Amino acid sequence: MHDPAIHILIQLMPTVLRPAGWALWAAATVLDDLADQQDAEPAERAARVEAWTQALQCDLAAGTSRDPVRHALVDTALRWHLDLSSLRGAMNSTRDDTGGRHFADWAAWRAWCSEGVVPWVDQVRHLFERAGAPMTLRLDRQQDYRRFIDGAQLTDILTDLSADLAQGDLLLPQEALDAFPGAEDDLRQGSWSPATAALIRELTALARQWVTRPAMTTGMHPGAATVLNTAACLMRAQLDAVDAVGHALLKRAPRPSLAARTRILAPARIRSKLAWSLTPLTVPEPRRPAVTASGPSPEAESTTLRPPPQHPDGARPPQVAADRMPAHVAVIMDGNGRWAEQRGLPRPEGHRAGTAAAHEMVYGALEIGLRHLTLYAFSTENWKRDTEEITATLEAIRRDLDEGPIRDLDVRQRWSGHPDKLPEELVQALLRGERRTRNRTGLTLTVCINYGGRDEITRTAAALARAAHAGDIDPHLIGEDDFARHLPHPDMPDVDLLWRTGNEQRTSNFLPWHITYAELYFTPNYWPDVDRRDLWQAITEYSRRQRRHGGATQ
Repeated sequence: MHDPAIHILIQLMPTVLRPAGWALWAAATVLDDLADQQDAEPAERAARVEAWTQALQCDLAAGTSRDPVRHALVDTALRWHLDLSSLRGAMNSTRDDTGGRHFADWAAWRAWCSEGVVPWVDQVRHLFERAGAPMTLRLDRQQDYRRFIDGAQLTDILTDLSADLAQGDLLLPQEALDAFPGAEDDLRQGSWSPATAALIRELTALARQWVTRPAMTTGMHPGAATVLNTAACLMRAQLDAVDAVGHALLKRAPRPSLAARTRILAPARIRSKLAWSLTPLTVPEPRRPAVTASGPSPEAESTTLRPPPQHPDGARPPQVAADRMPAHVAVIMDGNGRWAEQRGLPRPEGHRAGTAAAHEMVYGALEIGLRHLTLYAFSTENWKRDTEEITATLEAIRRDLDEGPIRDLDVRQRWSGHPDKLPEELVQALLRGERRTRNRTGLTLTVCINYGGRDEITRTAAALARAAHAGDIDPHLIGEDDFARHLPHPDMPDVDLLWRTGNEQRTSNFLPWHITYAELYFTPNYWPDVDRRDLWQAITEYSRRQRRHGGATQ
């Protein structure tokens, strides 16, 4: 966290954003220092990190702080309308680091990186967005984004290897260490051996490959792109220094030479100055004195989450045994247009009425204890429909995301689909919903918009091909688990129950990978006519079925 490169990168940000950049960097540094202090046992260090984190929550509520770093962070959150709730997971990760870390493989190591680093980086992205120069990351380049973060973390670990070893920490996955027999023992003993040298060469080459992601900044604002491209150049220079220092890596942290940094920074400063001079940036209004009850922005997490409203008739969910309860229900919400036509209404009115039914599904899922609900809202084939109907459908979705009653429920919102053709306002609303609810632990609601199952499989295959080309995976050993890890939402469980309304009996290119063993349930009623009781009936029907997954009847 004391890396001087971060100081340099903040200087490449527009002047109006630099104080916010300093505040975020200072907060991350303070937490890192509290976790690393050697004057206390791990439990005491963890308690200090937790106390600082709790104090920040109180300071956010008060709108100020006596601690200078927290005061700067609170001021930044209020001034730029940032939602700091997403940092809680990163702060918890820093707290847990005090007890030492061991990673069995690269997957566990990457999960740690994502938990501890990505939320801080995302806050910087939000700053650029608020200022009117969004650091937009194309959804089809999310793998590049994740690899870039991994490369930055691996570069940092290699740089600080001597300090970590002095504290008894070796923050590398066992999978990487085992590939070079004897290297782990040599490192822990402070011995520079052929195995150690080979391991470091391998890791620096891997980190260099990960941070070299030029396509990641395609279409990005030139000022924001300059910051990221300069970060990549500085990290490659840092890795060159790691390679060059040899056995001294176990005694001190290497740094690039002044000449190397100057070669990178001189043109970067010129490019960033020109980019920002041509950009009309949004300057925040004078900050408010305190955070309101609803939070500092439309993205901010509500302080309290309410339960779902009761059914108008007082209906309550049935009791379903835990071992008979589906974990994931996916719904094809069919019949909106036909419902409207049946009543002599324009088809768009059916989609507006269908929004209330979607709310009912969420209420019913929360009440019965369902963990995952996925709704098919707009397919890649739906672009063939009338323009007015498409516009009304997408606008209804956007409005519901920003203003609908789901906002204050314990629902983690996610989007699956492709941004192409979608209105930018809708894409941003979907991303805001994901950021705002990312730490909620109740129902995970995935809304599929501009989604196609074949498109998802094609993009996943492309991601696998890129990974194989990059050397991250052996193409001869690719299995189902590898494919699943490269899906847009690799943590989405298989669908247990697929329900379709509207008197149609087909799957319509919906979640082909996940519904392989799903139980199918079709009902004749049009989507706007359903409510939570229909969901409960579907789950009850599922609980009566015997699932064999290819096995013999019991």
